[in-house]
Amino acid sequence: MNIDIRQLRYFLAVAEERSFTRGAERLNMAQPPLSRRIQDLEAAIGAPLFERERRPLRLTSAGRVLYEQATQVIEAMDRLKARMSGLVATPRRRFTLGLVPSVLYARFPEVLAALRTRLPDVELNLAEMDSAEQVRALADGRIDVGFDRIVIDDPQIRHALMREEALAVAVPADDPALAADMPLTLAEIAERPLLVYPRNPRPSYADLVLRAFEVHGAHPANVIEVRELQTALVMVAARSGCCIVPESVRRLARPDIGFVAVAEPVRVPLILRARRHDVSPLFLTMLETYDALYRDWGWAVSPELAAWRDELRR
Repeated sequence: MNIDIRQLRYFLAVAEERSFTRGAERLNMAQPPLSRRIQDLEAAIGAPLFERERRPLRLTSAGRVLYEQATQVIEAMDRLKARMSGLVATPRRRFTLGLVPSVLYARFPEVLAALRTRLPDVELNLAEMDSAEQVRALADGRIDVGFDRIVIDDPQIRHALMREEALAVAVPADDPALAADMPLTLAEIAERPLLVYPRNPRPSYADLVLRAFEVHGAHPANVIEVRELQTALVMVAARSGCCIVPESVRRLARPDIGFVAVAEPVRVPLILRARRHDVSPLFLTMLETYDALYRDWGWAVSPELAAWRDELRR
């Protein structure tokens, strides 16, 4: 069944005017061609749309269904045309940030608010995607920057360490470790079922966590791989195990879980990635925004981030 927008507009004109003659006048066309277009539409649908023996015209049951749906289609098309016309008339710059889920808790809402203040005429978009997806999206131009926990080697992509975060252990809200208010060692954590994320693709944050155990001579006996952070936290609340997360995830307020510090001084990176030769003013503004926020928060600006910012200023 092939039905085009023009046929729907012809049909709506006749249906609303309840007359082929008045419908043709509304469309500024002759009646015979309009009648043929309606006949073609009826042939495509396989059912009559009008009770032609009635005056004024009345819709058949098929016609009433088509009228309801055609009205929605035409209204949606008109809205789309208006929006696209507005975009063409006043093009708005866009800046898209790709990120892995745990980065959202690294004071990201404050970053976005500051960026919107500095870039009021720019459409800021977020895209949740894993490490490999970020690299592909940067190459394709679908995102402008990526935030991640691991580095992926690619000659077209540049990385910069933004900061390093301590780790914490997510446990159920009634876990004795919370009442004791004492850090847990990796050896103690290894005795529990350990939830790690993401399951795929690898390498990922999960490998950073497992590597920390290996370096400190601890070997989790029961590792449960899950797809994403939120799934892991739900399973923690259900007492299926514990999960090691970046400390910023503590900002996630959930009544059914709590967080305990990791005794060893293990940390995970927060990494910025972008196209190696990107010199856009928007990218520089983002780096300068982070620079100002880090100073406000009392965080050190990493040498790599400062060097990238200074290169773009020159």
